[in-house]
Amino acid sequence: MTCVGSITKATLRLANATASNTNQIIHLNKRFEIVSLVGTLNKVPHLHICLSDEDGHTVGGHVLSDLEVFTTAEIVIGECKSLHFTREMDGHTGFPELIISARSEKA
Repeated sequence: MTCVGSITKATLRLANATASNTNQIIHLNKRFEIVSLVGTLNKVPHLHICLSDEDGHTVGGHVLSDLEVFTTAEIVIGECKSLHFTREMDGHTGFPELIISARSEKA
């Protein structure tokens, strides 16, 4: 639901990457403030982050790996018990896309 904190390392895929061209990746190795962290935590986490440097310039993207906390990461996580989250491959984007459905009630 929300996150504040700081990191010293991250590997991000930028927005212009495609399934066939995933080389739009940046490796960050300095201190950044976490401005935003959003996504879903399912079998495979899908997170996007926005970071601010010492001059207030921001960079953001899909978190691939190496997200290393500097001082703290205060993360608030919410649960949607009435919803079921899955992923299905999308032929148009080439990525597994989020599918949200009502969770079936068990007798």
